[in-house]
Amino acid sequence: MSEQRPVLYCRCAFAKVLPEDVKDGVLERLVASNIPFDSVPDLCEMSAKNDPTLKQLAELPTVRIVACYPRAVRWLFDAAGAPLDTNRAEILNMRTDSVENIWSQLTSTCSKLPPEDSPNSSTEGESQSAPDIQQATATQQATASQPTSGGPTA
Repeated sequence: MSEQRPVLYCRCAFAKVLPEDVKDGVLERLVASNIPFDSVPDLCEMSAKNDPTLKQLAELPTVRIVACYPRAVRWLFDAAGAPLDTNRAEILNMRTDSVENIWSQLTSTCSKLPPEDSPNSSTEGESQSAPDIQQATATQQATASQPTSGGPTA
């Protein structure tokens, strides 16, 4: 069984700069897939509030972030005191990319995974997994504004 990288999906609930069809299309595919993912209402809000979840995400051995422009996402993490290591984080851009391109990248082999003996890999006892982030994200979502109905439609 191959190890999957955690996926963080940003709904961009407040700025509303992402095309609705792309946001909805990616979310529908994620929901229908086996890919573990966490959805957050808005990375910008999380950064503005210095949400500790961003630091937890930045410290993961690998992560894929489906959001906006990569430079903007890196800046948001930096502003929250949680700089992303570009060797461990992959940022997929829903602002300019199509659902098909993003999906292709999400379902491709994890070619950017660091070697197991990399100094950036987590050490024994410090491993974090997607459930750790899910719990932190659930806590964040309980206090944040929820996006309008964005679930799959029949």
